[in-house]
Amino acid sequence: MSVESVIARMSELQQMISGQVPTQTPTQPTNTQAFASQLQDATASAAIAGTNPTDATATTSLMSTGVSELPADVPYGAEITAAAKKHGIDPALLAGLVKQESGFNPNAGSPAGARGLTQLMPGTAAGLGVTNVLDPAQSLDGGAKYLRAQLDAFGGDVARALAAYNAGPGAVQRYGGVPPYAETQNYVRAVQANAAGYRAHPPAGSAPSIL
Repeated sequence: MSVESVIARMSELQQMISGQVPTQTPTQPTNTQAFASQLQDATASAAIAGTNPTDATATTSLMSTGVSELPADVPYGAEITAAAKKHGIDPALLAGLVKQESGFNPNAGSPAGARGLTQLMPGTAAGLGVTNVLDPAQSLDGGAKYLRAQLDAFGGDVARALAAYNAGPGAVQRYGGVPPYAETQNYVRAVQANAAGYRAHPPAGSAPSIL
């Protein structure tokens, strides 16, 4: 027992003898209280820094657990199918676009600044409500939504819609069709070829036809 503790105890005894209520000496927080305080401080610090400790869980929960309508070897098959169905697009077409844009790499990036599975530019992503282009679920939903907008803008013409996705709708309008850019023309052909390949194979989990 320290000298300070002895003095405090003597003071309490004197107060009890004189009929006074002893003053309670503040105690150190228990381990549980200390942990709760540290957790609250850490949560507050994260909020100030603009981060949310539950972001990882929220991102995981966004991922679809539905059924894929694409071949079993297509990455993110269920998620692509869900995004395509949500926006009224052929899943094979969206998968063909993702393969051409990023090779199914959710961390892909271009020198121009496009990122994610569907290679959205920052401004485009923001306009589509995508807050994290590297989150596969958000990227797929944003890409599908943007492709749907191009299909609507060009009367359902797939080639023009794909060209607009690659080169911008202004270029398609200016040339009245697929622009004479080698990159864009190759892009349109590649996406459509990818989509045709996916359509030619049975979707994941389907039984082969015996007819």
